[in-house]
Amino acid sequence: MSSLPLPDPKFADTAPYRYPTDTGPASATRVGSPSAPIELDIVVFGGHGDLAQKKLLPSLYELYRDGHIPEQSRVVGIGRKAMTDDEYRAMMAEAIEQGTTAAEYNRDVANRFLARVVYRELDGADETQLGTLGPFFAEAPNRPRTYYLATPPRLFGPICRTLGRCGFLNAASRVVIEKPIGRDLASARAINQQISEHIDEAQVFRIDHYLGKETVQNLLCLRFGNALFEPLWRRGRIEYVQITVAETLGVEDRAPYYETAGALRDMVQNHLIQLLCLVAMEPPASLHPDSVRDEKLKVLSALRPIIGETVREKTVRGQYTAGAIGGRSVNGYIDEAGVAPDSDVETYVSMQVDIDNWRWAGIPFYLRTGKRMHERLSEIIVQFEPVPHNIFSNRTGGNGDGRPGALDANRLVIRLQPDEGIRLQMMVKQPGRHMRLKPVSLDLNLATAFAGRSLSAYERLLLDVTRGDPTLFMRRDEVEAAWSWTDHILRGWEEHEVRCKPYVSGSWGPSKAVQLLGRNQHTWPEDNA
Repeated sequence: MSSLPLPDPKFADTAPYRYPTDTGPASATRVGSPSAPIELDIVVFGGHGDLAQKKLLPSLYELYRDGHIPEQSRVVGIGRKAMTDDEYRAMMAEAIEQGTTAAEYNRDVANRFLARVVYRELDGADETQLGTLGPFFAEAPNRPRTYYLATPPRLFGPICRTLGRCGFLNAASRVVIEKPIGRDLASARAINQQISEHIDEAQVFRIDHYLGKETVQNLLCLRFGNALFEPLWRRGRIEYVQITVAETLGVEDRAPYYETAGALRDMVQNHLIQLLCLVAMEPPASLHPDSVRDEKLKVLSALRPIIGETVREKTVRGQYTAGAIGGRSVNGYIDEAGVAPDSDVETYVSMQVDIDNWRWAGIPFYLRTGKRMHERLSEIIVQFEPVPHNIFSNRTGGNGDGRPGALDANRLVIRLQPDEGIRLQMMVKQPGRHMRLKPVSLDLNLATAFAGRSLSAYERLLLDVTRGDPTLFMRRDEVEAAWSWTDHILRGWEEHEVRCKPYVSGSWGPSKAVQLLGRNQHTWPEDNA
């Protein structure tokens, strides 16, 4: 077992390290670390998988380069594939170089980081095999350890059980688990229960990388840090909200997984529902993690169930067919390797969601996600009510598009990707003699507005894990409430035989998705282009 030089221990195993929050009451505390970074061990189960190579190790390298991970920290990759430390480092060196821009890559720094990386071939769910890490951990027995479970969900419970039995979990440990957490409410509860038998809920970090995006966090600042928007953030001022997460990629090599999941489980139950919660939640008392997550849970509890025949009216399932993306011909889903020839798995979902509370009663939230869409795009659109009386309707000229004096309602667009930013559309008069109105945008592009490099989503969330800040992570009751709501839709689709509607790759989805909004005289943004 290779050994690395280690500093003196800074934390005792006997008690959790806790510190007061910056934003909550003085008595509020949360598990975390001091402001200065501390040496730690990061153990990645599934250490040679796609997630580790494409996201985790490149993000850890960035954090190390910027001084967020101290020199003497260690990264341990765990997997069943036979590899030496040098072979693993070579694989990760290539992954880091490919996963960072030329400006951000420094070979010398990468080599110093990789010198802190080791690999162990073992089965993380096997107590005897995992126990062989004992001497390695004993070199720094009091060091905080983060266990990242980049594995299938069925292994979350067994790995936590084995970590507990081997004595590798203590008050300073953290466990990070990836979605999907189960495939329905029952399986999610079972996984959560297995984990909770070996580690405290406060030490479990259920990661959703969408919540690490700068624009998502800016949504909180936009709403609760500005007096302008919060009085308008409600029924009577907002007409509807749209949340879109569109991808140009197909299922690629994930077809076996997608055949058992589909877009509802893969994207809606976690990513889109979490974004909806942040848009719709009430102001939290503070930024204390549980204050924020309590308000998100209230939104989940207020979601109107989509049950029975309602699934036909409120949801649309779609599956992409052959088409073209960026001028390149692509296969339909049925023709992807690993897909059953008669598969009815959805690669697209759109739906109308209603929130039964005082703030949002009667205001539709439209969610949609799909693969092989026209454009890679993630955004939130808040459409405000039009002005109650148009005084410009009888003036000549109008706004130059053939509609005399027509007014476009104000619209707030929060772009998550590919270019993070916030845009507010409003009506202004064009220069000249006549009263000609035109919609223009106040545009904030985060990349150009702020100097310096922004943390990627995984960097931000991994940094929060090392600091013990769970604000941007899902709590157990959030996950189970989201599954409870989603299960109604899954049952409705099955009981009422709601089949997938075909849509051509490179389009914006099935035509029925237009009808979904048309019943309320609403449209998707591309329909107005």
